[in-house]
Amino acid sequence: MAEQSGSNKEQHTLTYLSQLGSNFLDSLVKKFSNPETARRNRFILLVSTALLLTFTILPSQNTSKLSYKVGDIAPSDIRVTQDLLVEDKALTEQRRKDAANNAPVIYNLSDQVPGALHDKLQQVLAAIRSGRDVKPDKSISEWRAQLVPLLDTELSEAEIQALTRVKSDKVFLATLSELLNELYQRKIVLDGKAFQTDARRGLEISDNNGHPIGGGDFSSSFTEIDEARRIVSNWNLKGVGSTSDNVRIASVIARILLPNLYHNREASEERSRVAMETVRPVLFKLKKGEMIVRVGERITPEEAHKLQAIYGNQRSGSRIFTAFGTFALILVLFYFPYRFACKNIRKFNPTNKDVLIISLLVTISFVCFKTALLITHNIGSVFPSVDASSYFYLFPFAAGAMIVRVFINSEVALVYCAILAPLLGIMFENNMLVVIYSLLGSIVGAHGVRHCANRSTLYAAGFKVSVVNLALALSFQIINNSIFTTQTLYVAVFALLSGFISAGFVSSLIPIIESLFQYTTDIKLLELANLNSPVLRELMVKAPGTYHHSVVIGNLVEAAAESIGANPLLARVAAYYHDIGKITKPLYFIENQAGEENRHDKLAPSMSALILISHIKEGAELAREHRLGQPIIDIIRQHHGTALIKFFYERAKNQAASSGQIVEEKDFRYPGPKPQTREAGIVMLADCVEAASRTLVNPTPDRIQGLVQKLINNVFMDGQLDECELTLKNLHEIARSFTAILNGIFHQRIDYPEPAHKGGDSPRKSEVRDYTKTEHGALSHVDTVEQSPETPPPQESAAQKSGGKNIKRLGMF
Repeated sequence: MAEQSGSNKEQHTLTYLSQLGSNFLDSLVKKFSNPETARRNRFILLVSTALLLTFTILPSQNTSKLSYKVGDIAPSDIRVTQDLLVEDKALTEQRRKDAANNAPVIYNLSDQVPGALHDKLQQVLAAIRSGRDVKPDKSISEWRAQLVPLLDTELSEAEIQALTRVKSDKVFLATLSELLNELYQRKIVLDGKAFQTDARRGLEISDNNGHPIGGGDFSSSFTEIDEARRIVSNWNLKGVGSTSDNVRIASVIARILLPNLYHNREASEERSRVAMETVRPVLFKLKKGEMIVRVGERITPEEAHKLQAIYGNQRSGSRIFTAFGTFALILVLFYFPYRFACKNIRKFNPTNKDVLIISLLVTISFVCFKTALLITHNIGSVFPSVDASSYFYLFPFAAGAMIVRVFINSEVALVYCAILAPLLGIMFENNMLVVIYSLLGSIVGAHGVRHCANRSTLYAAGFKVSVVNLALALSFQIINNSIFTTQTLYVAVFALLSGFISAGFVSSLIPIIESLFQYTTDIKLLELANLNSPVLRELMVKAPGTYHHSVVIGNLVEAAAESIGANPLLARVAAYYHDIGKITKPLYFIENQAGEENRHDKLAPSMSALILISHIKEGAELAREHRLGQPIIDIIRQHHGTALIKFFYERAKNQAASSGQIVEEKDFRYPGPKPQTREAGIVMLADCVEAASRTLVNPTPDRIQGLVQKLINNVFMDGQLDECELTLKNLHEIARSFTAILNGIFHQRIDYPEPAHKGGDSPRKSEVRDYTKTEHGALSHVDTVEQSPETPPPQESAAQKSGGKNIKRLGMF
């Protein structure tokens, strides 16, 4: 129990702090959005944001150029202005030489040497046989001229004669092949001492195709070429003429013997070069404030190198001028795209709260990016294989644009991308690739969340961003002629991760921004669409007629919004809540009276009109109290526009005519404003149509269609739709949608037969319908309804009377 009590107390504390922070932000937003000071507030926000970005971007920009040479006299004390990593070129070069000297030596182990020697001797014997056929009495000099090029060694007269006296070529070659294969089971090298030296440095044995060969330590299991030749000299060859011929032929074979393990000089040099390139520069750190050289001292080579590292890429001029230039550039990038969008993009109309959110988002984004940039510049020693310039592919540049699109709209998100991308390029040392990468990724991310109704949409958008980022990253690698390097792998992985990191940030920030700044996203609308929400449950209990009226309107507006491309979710949710102001006085609205006495009969017309008008104001206040969001509040205020409450206006005029008083029409009009959005206009039309449709006595499709068209035309002629974006084509689509939904609500039912009366009364004839399948599989009836002549016709007067009152309530007649 104690633990539970402590947990509850902690939860209450967190709730209180959250509420306190939310109230503070609410007051801040209200003060910033004050119409009297809105222009001044936006100017202050522009300047302050530009200053913060200048201080964020400026440290990465070089502000002056001071060139020092060895032997110059320092004009003043020179200290390090910020932490730097400087390359020690001498030590780097020495380490690269060491890496080249320690790179493994490449040796090739060939299995083709025995076959090559066998083929040489086979060619010699074939030449001897063919030579004898052509000229049996060939001289020694002629044989020498023919055989020496084949064996690539000088031959004595005795050796030539021994070769010509071979008895059986087949036996000789078979014996030779066997002996050579046995010999070349050894690893025969040309120079044993050099091989041992290379072995101490490190060996890499490859086959003829360059593939590494394992097999143990070769440094102690090799045979020098001289030792192999001694072995060959002792061979006992078969198929030769005599013992002396055997010795002479073995001597020839020993001279032409080749090593099968030989040094591959080109591959070894390439390996040394690669080893040198893999050695990263040796860096030493210069700490901020560290003294480099004092005034009057002669600059040494080491000090000149440090000064070059500090001032090498800086331009002449003072830090003040550079800071001022950066500040002016940021102002230009902010102001002119904003002015262009205001003048030329119809839907670009951010509120003061939107501008405040964008300002905070830009500032926080740049602080985060700058922090990440500093981190990546200082982790080279931790991940030496990753180039520091490749880390920007990992940054979630698209997150800001996705947030703007979720909370505002596409037009503002596009302008946000156009402003943010150049500033990022400036911060990343004027890197044009960063501008392109951030701009396209942000646009794709904003497009991906245009209908964000759930969290999975965010990660789907993140996947799209990852695909575009990957395509851009590979394109940049191709442009830089480095597509076939290990950096391409890191760049590709970073680009793929970037989109999902952006989606993760957006997913985590959306609830926070929704709560702190009272934005209403599609995700929030889905939560509000729950009919078990506290407000709707209270509406259902206190005003059940209004509740049912709102639910039906929700169905109407959703279908209509889909037909014209508006936001169906916003329209449906707004329809659910548009009449919540009737909770306070439910019995003053006819749909909640349930046949009871009409309370307006005892009130003056002006008082009745005030009560009807009051549900707009009370509904807006109730929506603010329950944090339903500004879009819902706006539609609550606009769903009656400035329509005239005609029934009470006419009653007031009739009463005033007898007394000579004057009735002001404005006292009987809703305060407005008129609908400003398509969704608000649809809710207004659906409100009129749904209420009037209940007055139809026999709601046939033709009557429903006529009623819908008439009511929409009345609203249009009254000018209530002048300020929203509904076109005549949209109105026709809305009318068709309303008609289809109402036809479904008021569909015809089968008139089932009545049971027989016990008193002997004539029963009503049973109605018989013969249903058959049509060619489309639907049911249709083929006979007509037959009714007993005793059945009285339907009574319409009461319904017509009630229906007339309902229509008068709308102020349309």
